[in-house]
Amino acid sequence: MSRLLETVAPARMGVGFRWLLASSWTTNLGDGLMMAAGPLLVASQTHDPVLVAGAAVALQLPWLLFGLLAGALADRLDRRRLVMAVDGLRALVLAGLCAVIVTGQVSIWLVLVAMFLLGTAEVFADTTSTTLLPMLVDKADLGIANARIMAGAITVNQLVGPALGAVLFAVGTALPFTVQTVCVALGAVLVSRIGTPRGGVREVVDTHVRQDIAEGVRWLLGSPPVRTLALVIVSFNITWAMPWSVLVLWALERVGIHEAGFGLLTTVSALGGLVGTAMYGRLERTVPLAVLMRTVLACEVVFHLLMALTTTPWTAYPLMFFFGAYAFVWGTLSNAVRQRAVPAEFQGRVGSVYMICVMGGMLLGSLLGGLVAGQWGVGAPWWVAFVGSAVTLALVWRALGQIAHADEAAQADTAGEVTIRD
Repeated sequence: MSRLLETVAPARMGVGFRWLLASSWTTNLGDGLMMAAGPLLVASQTHDPVLVAGAAVALQLPWLLFGLLAGALADRLDRRRLVMAVDGLRALVLAGLCAVIVTGQVSIWLVLVAMFLLGTAEVFADTTSTTLLPMLVDKADLGIANARIMAGAITVNQLVGPALGAVLFAVGTALPFTVQTVCVALGAVLVSRIGTPRGGVREVVDTHVRQDIAEGVRWLLGSPPVRTLALVIVSFNITWAMPWSVLVLWALERVGIHEAGFGLLTTVSALGGLVGTAMYGRLERTVPLAVLMRTVLACEVVFHLLMALTTTPWTAYPLMFFFGAYAFVWGTLSNAVRQRAVPAEFQGRVGSVYMICVMGGMLLGSLLGGLVAGQWGVGAPWWVAFVGSAVTLALVWRALGQIAHADEAAQADTAGEVTIRD
């Protein structure tokens, strides 16, 4: 058991990281339950497509509404206590949802309100949790630390959680939400064990939150590598979301995958993600970061092209495994590069801008994907994604060398400022 623990979370990374990892895996299990149980609960209350879609919007909209505020608070307050408080509020909302389900007082509007509140709390919890990692782990270990957190998220959030949530919902409507309540509450307890210094990371906070947000945006815009990475993330999320928004239609109508087989596409992708995150440590040690970034993004371009050409399930499934493998390597790598480059006092604000880039890109891409598919067919978004991602990669190819080592550039800038002041 100790050997397994050492493999997953090496002792050199500290006890605090182990507590954070345990909390992340636990809360991700609860979120995985919600991935299946949430839509099932909505469908049990209404078959109105607008209201069903509204549940998904209620979970995603808070990122655009409160993302910047969450980042600013993460840089002002005690991060550990903020995560504990928000997870405690999530547990209370879930407990209230369980109560109305058990008493038979549940309605679609109560469910939508609960989804919005849970989505809002998740914005603050996730934003702040990501700022804890650079406080606990050395810069050299941030890549492997992100890989371990992501591997747990894939396992319990995408593989185990949804299947278990559906089974529990079939046993009792309130059961998956009860288990999620326990998971979220336990996650708060585990975070409380982390030994971070009390108080915020900034010694003096005498500014308004709006000013804090503006400072974070200015810092990002003033750092060419970090700014370019944000633009890359926006662009690649737009091109990724375009075909993904009509993936079910593409699978059913063009590839001939039946309903049960469609769910297997996500499972295969998650399995690829496990392989990618398991290999990440070796990849980072043996492949130069700039080469790794270029290779992974080139894989994205090739993936879009191959999916555009695909017409059979026998090629679609291996390609989805391929996608999962490189996509989670990119997610791990881009997080590590950003966390290494951004100063501790800006981690929350810059991280929240990145999440808005992700969510905004996905929203815009989904809208464009539906329009393109409606005009030229369900295969067309793959072609547009191929061209768009290829053009983006060509434009940023040279800049990826600077992005990969953005932390070195940031250190050089800091050293220059110190020299000038001296």
